Amino acid sequence: MLIVAALYHFTRMPDPAAFRAPLAKLACGHGVKGTLLLAPEGINGTIAGTRAGVDAVLAHIRALPGCADMEWKESPTDRMPFGKMKVRLKREIVTMGQPDVDPRASVAHYVEPADWNALISAPDVAVIDTRNDYEVEIGTFAGAVDPGTRSFRDFPAWWQANAARFAGKRVAMFCTGGIRCEKSTNYLLSQGVDQVFHLKGGILKYLEQVPEDDSLWRGECFVFDRRVSLTHGLRPGRHGLCHACRRPLAPEDRQRPEYEDGVCCHRCIKEYSPDDRARFRERHRQFGLAAARKPD
Repeated sequence: MLIVAALYHFTRMPDPAAFRAPLAKLACGHGVKGTLLLAPEGINGTIAGTRAGVDAVLAHIRALPGCADMEWKESPTDRMPFGKMKVRLKREIVTMGQPDVDPRASVAHYVEPADWNALISAPDVAVIDTRNDYEVEIGTFAGAVDPGTRSFRDFPAWWQANAARFAGKRVAMFCTGGIRCEKSTNYLLSQGVDQVFHLKGGILKYLEQVPEDDSLWRGECFVFDRRVSLTHGLRPGRHGLCHACRRPLAPEDRQRPEYEDGVCCHRCIKEYSPDDRARFRERHRQFGLAAARKPD
């Protein structure tokens, strides 16, 4: 059994490049795989490996300046959900494109998963899903508003166009693990919304802690690794992935005539040219050959 650890932490990192090589070397040395992003505002990512390997990487990160109180979320898996280890330098650890947004300055009221149902069931509360449209499509909380955004960068423009809808409301926001809410709630506070709430630990913590019989979650939760989706108890869901557009696919989607494994699905069949699809087809063939050569 392997451990998947999802983490983020906002802290000032004047020289994130200095941490990149030692972190990558340590992770690779312990057989840990995944992606970690380093930026002047902190660290974000998901890793997987043995208990000992993940613990070693987490201990290393917590020893970095300002990261001692970093929190993370864990789930088990019976197979490695990542192909390799990547440590990347970014301008932001989650891209919103709003230079004045600073979660270290102020964030919303954190709400524990056990208290979330009562909050979002209140008539004066508007519940907003801050994730991308393809994530919302496979699962969200009952009654939540879907902004329909293709990327998190689109959220501020959506809010500016729709803010009047939420006048006089308390606003409750959620995302997969919590990081997008750190920025989106700080943004709403800067826009004059004073009653803003944030699901602590995100959907993953809710699905881990809240019994399915009591849950207001509907569907599955998209995750950015080979598991694709999780459900209550952080059990693997039924969704796969289109390897062309990276969107989730239900089993019935993979039976549609537009679907070709590794090449296209009904969502992206018109988004790429025939040359693109030929390239995807060759890439998929090469992946198949590499997998066939891999020893058991």
